[in-house]
Amino acid sequence: MAVPFTTSALDSGMRSPTSVASRGSEVFILSRGSPGRLARSQKYLAAPGERKTKGAGYGLPGLRVDCVALARSFRPNIRDSRRVSAGRRIAGGVHAARPSSSTAGPRAPLCARRAARGFAFAALFLLLAAVPAAARVSFAVVGDEEGSWPKILEAAGLVKGTPPDIFVIRAGEELGAAAVGQWRARIESGALVVLEGESALAAALGIRPGPRRIPVRSVVDHRNPKLRIVWRNGLDLPVFDVPAGATVFARERWTGTPMMVGLRRGAGAVLWLAVPPGPNGYDRFPYLPQALVDLGARPAFLSRRLWAFFDSSYRARVDLDYFAARWRQSGIAALHVAAWHYNEPDPQRDAWLRALIDACHRRAILVYAWIELPHVSERFWQDHPECREKTATLQDAHLDWRKLVNLQNRECAGAVKHQVRDLIARFDWDGVNLGELYFESLEGASNPARFTPMNDDVRRQYRALRGVDPLRLFQSPGAGIGDFLAWRADLARRMQGEWIDEIETIRRTRRDLDLVLTHVDDRFDPRMRELIGADAARVLPLLDSRDFTFLIEDPATVWHLGPDRYPQIAARYQPLTRRLDKLAIDINIVERYQDVYPTKQQTGTELFQLVHLASRAFRRVALYFENSILAPDLALLPASAAAVTRYERLGSKTVLDSLHGVGMASQGPVLVNGALWPVRDETTVWLPPGPHAISAADREPPLLVTDLNADLKSARVTKTGIEFAYSSSSRAIARLSRPPRRVVIDGEPVRQTDALLFLPRGQHVVEIYPQTQ
Repeated sequence: MAVPFTTSALDSGMRSPTSVASRGSEVFILSRGSPGRLARSQKYLAAPGERKTKGAGYGLPGLRVDCVALARSFRPNIRDSRRVSAGRRIAGGVHAARPSSSTAGPRAPLCARRAARGFAFAALFLLLAAVPAAARVSFAVVGDEEGSWPKILEAAGLVKGTPPDIFVIRAGEELGAAAVGQWRARIESGALVVLEGESALAAALGIRPGPRRIPVRSVVDHRNPKLRIVWRNGLDLPVFDVPAGATVFARERWTGTPMMVGLRRGAGAVLWLAVPPGPNGYDRFPYLPQALVDLGARPAFLSRRLWAFFDSSYRARVDLDYFAARWRQSGIAALHVAAWHYNEPDPQRDAWLRALIDACHRRAILVYAWIELPHVSERFWQDHPECREKTATLQDAHLDWRKLVNLQNRECAGAVKHQVRDLIARFDWDGVNLGELYFESLEGASNPARFTPMNDDVRRQYRALRGVDPLRLFQSPGAGIGDFLAWRADLARRMQGEWIDEIETIRRTRRDLDLVLTHVDDRFDPRMRELIGADAARVLPLLDSRDFTFLIEDPATVWHLGPDRYPQIAARYQPLTRRLDKLAIDINIVERYQDVYPTKQQTGTELFQLVHLASRAFRRVALYFENSILAPDLALLPASAAAVTRYERLGSKTVLDSLHGVGMASQGPVLVNGALWPVRDETTVWLPPGPHAISAADREPPLLVTDLNADLKSARVTKTGIEFAYSSSSRAIARLSRPPRRVVIDGEPVRQTDALLFLPRGQHVVEIYPQTQ
């Protein structure tokens, strides 16, 4: 019987990896091995089980190819239902097969190994013959060693796929004269090729090393000349001559020697690097993905699910409509606004915040009140000196920018609750974020001047429980400090539970209000429990009885670690709660105090890898903060957040699968799984999670949902209009292509006649009836 297989099948007996792709009723098998010479294109037909002997046409005299065995030598994968048997076309490395019931012979692995030696670069050109030059979304790395290129390209929204549109030819990949000619022709016809260092192809394009060498430790990228880019390890490199008209993206800092260069040749382009990008992908050229986009690469997918923290102190004099449009275009779904600036009523400040919220809502961006208790506000600190928190030196707890309040005192806590209720009532918030609701500091008990809480109420409670004033533990350090730190962690959990209940009380009248608890990670760095009283294991059981999102913030102590830490963090939280859907991650985009390379702040490839891996590990990703994201990174942020697990082009259809829903480039009406699809804007079709097949449609829906700030579950065109289902932890916002005649939610008509719809929290089905033409 025939065997199903997919686009990335590998055979353990083959000398080099092999890719498999479907087009129409055929399946193409392509080796990535490099025999050093091109095979001449030939084709022939064979009956099932028939063996043919070909000579020099395959670059290996007397090569015997068993058509059935070759197709069957690839291991099956449950992703693809396409069945393969007898070879229909064999052309120097590209093998096409179509469905049959033939069986494979025992010689399959040997046949596959021999055929692999004859595959090579001709396969790439044959496979790309029908691919439009403008569609540069998928990539292939030529040769056996891919290095860090998949990390770089996938984090920028590109996909490893066949047929590829972007090729990476790594340093050391030997190309003969015929191969160089073939690659130049392919570039002229539209390919985007990336080259590393010295090579015959680079020389043919006018990039040649000279006799002089220079030490390289730091580079300057033209996108951000003021950014310090320092390599962890310097290299001694030749000075390359580059052709006139080349775009120099990055230069050595002191000599101006080109280090990353772009060339345009015909319909295609070349990106050349003086040296490979490094093991992490971001070690040397942070803005490599942006250079690829400049040369014609296009991210395959987009996401608009990011959260971002926002402090109006940095945006006091900006055009709010302009920034709201830019935030949404950058993939931001919600702003978490520093609400302590608005704790006390002020006509001018309040009017500005209302304008911000309105501008965000018009762009389908949600707005959360970001509350940083035990800090309340500057005014509260001045008006209530009796409520000031104390450190272990009995000084007022004014630590960094926060001025901390004693929330264990019932009168003080009551005054803060009154102000929080008023703050939430005065503005049209979509949610509340209770951030960092525990104690100071990251130095723990080793620094009494920053250690909290040590107010009279805490000291009285602990003295009544243990018979000792905790202040004495700092005056005469001993074994008792461990017991106090454990009690302090439990106090933090009780305080968090109390304030979650307070927001739950407010939700009785604000039913669409979402709730987020931002909590520092203490699994990856377990010292957080003793240092600041943060203990996720004590808090997470609240998810079983309370409705909120647990937003995990990685502490400053691990900011220097790489993007791979986010899947590891996710794995450590899985045993702690059944509500994995309620876990989110907060990435701090800040200057780090550790020695880090190549930049102090995450930018370019490093930022994209952080967001990409975090988006695959968590349903929601937040960024701290909106103003710290550098301008060169904004355009690729939504691509880095797209969590796509499968992508194939099958003739006129595109098949993809995503974890959380995704946008795919499309400039016209489309069919999704064979049905006309109504969720699309001018450039992108928006899809729910799961597998989908997308193809062009010949007519437009009667109405479009051009943006939806919620989790899309399904959508369809009906006889009378359109319908979609969604879920949202807060109020949802939908934008329509034009005002509707009628809106029905869960079978009940609602009064919504504007093109901007505000929809209730939860899971709902929305029917929209268009205006009559």
